[in-house]
Amino acid sequence: MRDVVRRTAAPDLVRRIEAATPPDRDRAVDALRALAILGVVCGHWLVTALVADSGTVHGASPLRYMPALTPVSWAFQTLAVFFLVGGRVGAKGYASARARGESYGRWVGARTVRLFRPVAAVTAVWAVAVCVMAASGVEQGTVRALGKLVWSPLWFLLVLSALTAATPLVARLHPLWPLAVVLHVDLFRLGFDGPASLGWINVAAGWLVPYCLGAAWARGELSDRRTGRVLLLGGAGATAGLVLFAGYPASMVGVPGGTLSNLDPPTLAAVTFGLAQCGAALLLLGRLRRVLARPAVWAAVALLNLSAMTVFLWHQTAMIVVTSTVLFAAGPVPGLHTLPDGPGWVLARLAWLPVFALALLLCRSAFGAYEQRRGGGSTVVRSGSRSRTPESHRV
Repeated sequence: MRDVVRRTAAPDLVRRIEAATPPDRDRAVDALRALAILGVVCGHWLVTALVADSGTVHGASPLRYMPALTPVSWAFQTLAVFFLVGGRVGAKGYASARARGESYGRWVGARTVRLFRPVAAVTAVWAVAVCVMAASGVEQGTVRALGKLVWSPLWFLLVLSALTAATPLVARLHPLWPLAVVLHVDLFRLGFDGPASLGWINVAAGWLVPYCLGAAWARGELSDRRTGRVLLLGGAGATAGLVLFAGYPASMVGVPGGTLSNLDPPTLAAVTFGLAQCGAALLLLGRLRRVLARPAVWAAVALLNLSAMTVFLWHQTAMIVVTSTVLFAAGPVPGLHTLPDGPGWVLARLAWLPVFALALLLCRSAFGAYEQRRGGGSTVVRSGSRSRTPESHRV
């Protein structure tokens, strides 16, 4: 009887989500955000290792020991697509707010609350966890390694919130302007041995490039096919040239022990690679729209978007919980606690990914409500109401 109820409930949920979606909603935009989130999650799970050694745990990366895995960073470093979608949604949202007569302060305040309410939950949980680990005598290096995994991705939310707040100023800025800033910053700090601190200008300028592209997309200034081809070919060609002839790393994420990271802070190579990704995203729009016409596929994308920030904030915690639980129960095992220095580790890690995903689903069940509270989520899943659907998947 329980199985019958489950089979009945699932189609009902799909129907309610389909009925609650406005006909003019561009579902492909939500799909791009979902793909970007999944890229970040899978990328972190694949290139992050927690190595158990003499009673301590420290971080390591398979990219350091197996450079042949570098293409993994090309597939899963998808932040540019997230900022592209963020720029489109931010520009359209601000334009809609102005049309309704809503003040800038109220608009940016509502978006900031939606963005950071889930952060409060993960902060509180990890503050308690750190205190418990310290009181239990866990080695400080282990605490720092675990904390770094959880807190380091939060820079992304700070940058996104800053760009969102600046939307009225940057919405009509041509992407070539921040791209020129990144070019000159890299020229001075890398070509002329300028201060390394100059690179932090690129944290804003680098991600402003795809954000401004998204704003231009919202204004209807981008052609899905033509602009997509230009960005894909131009960005890929520029990135290849920078890697082959200008000394930039081939990996699009940081590699421990490397002399230069493409992501910390963003380099010109990371930005041009992001442009190529944005081009590929635009080229995918038509195919995504056709696929998302299927109610079941759209429901899956919609549900992931409803918990996008929860998934982003808790995916490292899910990996840490699995890693720690297995370590205490069974000791060091391949793919979780061993040095990521060979194909055996890769195969073992792939086998652990479904376990990480299950732990993440549990985290979503426990903490997803902080993202979907009144004013921060959608009523689509709960009531099928159309009234708040336009707000449901904003980030």
